[in-house]
Amino acid sequence: MKKKKGFEVREIAGEKVVVAYGLENIDFSKMISLNETAYFVWDQIEPGEVINIEKLVKAMMKEYEIDEKTALKDISDLIKRWEKEGLVEEEDNSEK
Repeated sequence: MKKKKGFEVREIAGEKVVVAYGLENIDFSKMISLNETAYFVWDQIEPGEVINIEKLVKAMMKEYEIDEKTALKDISDLIKRWEKEGLVEEEDNSEK
């Protein structure tokens, strides 16, 4: 799984939201609101980079002083939501 290219975070009315840009996301007409934790996780992943759950769990544990089980559940739930919203995509194995 990787963060799909063509999305960026903007601050609108004091709230962080993910918006689409570029032709590859022309039918994406939504804005996805990010809370502080979701923004932290989003910011840890470069566009096109394969999502490293272990790295994200460690970063979240350090940032929020939470246990591994809680961090893993929160990140897994977040990635599932992003997948449903079209913000992440399967890794393209043809590039390997």
